[in-house]
Amino acid sequence: MTLPMLKPEWQTDTPLYLQLYHRYREAITQGRLQPGERVPSVRNLASELNIARGTVEMAYQLLVSEGYFITRGAAGTVVSPHLSRLPEATPTPEPPRAATSRLLPATDTVLPFQPGVPAFDAFPRKAWARLSGQTLRHLEMAMMNYPDPAGYAPLRQAIATYLGISRGITCSPEQVFITTGYQGAMELICRTLLKAGDCGWYEEPGYLFGQQYLQRAGMNLVPIAVDEEGLDVAAGQQQAVDARFAVVTPSHQSPTGVALSLPRRLALLEWANRQQSWIIEDDYDSEFRYHGRPLPALKSLDSEQRVLYVGTFSKVLLPGLRLAYLVVPPSQVSTFQESAHYLPGPGSVFPQAMVATFMQQGQFARHLRKMRLLYATRRRWLEDALTELPHSLLHIQPQAGGIHVLARLPSGINDKELEEKANAAGMAFKAFSDWFIHPAEQRGLVMGFANFTSAEETHQAVLELDALIKTWR
Repeated sequence: MTLPMLKPEWQTDTPLYLQLYHRYREAITQGRLQPGERVPSVRNLASELNIARGTVEMAYQLLVSEGYFITRGAAGTVVSPHLSRLPEATPTPEPPRAATSRLLPATDTVLPFQPGVPAFDAFPRKAWARLSGQTLRHLEMAMMNYPDPAGYAPLRQAIATYLGISRGITCSPEQVFITTGYQGAMELICRTLLKAGDCGWYEEPGYLFGQQYLQRAGMNLVPIAVDEEGLDVAAGQQQAVDARFAVVTPSHQSPTGVALSLPRRLALLEWANRQQSWIIEDDYDSEFRYHGRPLPALKSLDSEQRVLYVGTFSKVLLPGLRLAYLVVPPSQVSTFQESAHYLPGPGSVFPQAMVATFMQQGQFARHLRKMRLLYATRRRWLEDALTELPHSLLHIQPQAGGIHVLARLPSGINDKELEEKANAAGMAFKAFSDWFIHPAEQRGLVMGFANFTSAEETHQAVLELDALIKTWR
């Protein structure tokens, strides 16, 4: 092997010793250096290549440690005679591109019409930064020790207090389990009360991410139709009366926005009590209701303790916190505590402590009041812009709250193809038909509005969307 082939490149970020190591290894694997062949001494090679002896020594030590070289004292260093010709090294393959999710856009920015994210421009950054400093200055032993797998105790207390006041749920802090987002709550439920193959009711249409998670967990989901009164409980009993669980979004159905009527709430609870089944209540954004007070949670009517209540901070604060919570019946606390010990838990105590302080100081309630007013305004901007379009194909579905709207499309339009075209154009609404388990005739767009910052910006985005639809057709 000639010395010029070993000469390193200076205009690169790769350290010289690694360049030398890779070139020797390549020469061995390609057969240009044979087993038993002697290589130059450290001193001679350093002199020939005009590099430091320490650089050559580091490369040689690495090659010796991996078995490519053997040192023989005064006889010098040779390629290991135990090596037969190695297969040629193959180029390192490029990592596969991440699959594009139909739920979350693969981008670090918020795109027009992106659903499921709060208004980042209205997040109380100054208050949050101040709390961060306070939390660091007053580190408690609970924040430095191994964390409780059920979550940070002061946050569990704050959540129990908040739910009693705002959602009509009477619960103790021991019933509250902090989880890593909605998925963490669903995992804790599946590991504790359910098993693969269990049959469960799922709203049709229903929350796409929850559907995908439960199917991957091995659950057998039975789609139950949703109408203007929410989940059709009678249809559920006809299709699968012995289901082990039902997943519902009763306060603000995802994605249609309807509320589960009181008669159906009572019928659902009666069914769960009679069958000894579980109701998983996903209360993902009930805080944002623009006509009257937020509806009471289904859990507040749960006298027989069959409801597992899931809430999240993703919509009311930040999805990046990855914090949700699960409220379980008193009879199930010890069972869930045992399961929590064998799961990763809610993660770092620090963000939990910050959210706890944010709630205890009353800033959480003030933030929610501010956001209700802001979202009501931004929702109106989107509704006005859509209704003002002449000959528009989009028809707004009336909703009382939430941070998205559902715009219906004529059945002849493929909303999935339209979503793909819009994604390429920098828009991020979601195809309504994707929220069905069975193939659906209904077509529409699930559109977020939380991050529009002016009526003009909203109007311009809607004009671009309308032009895209007409051009695509």
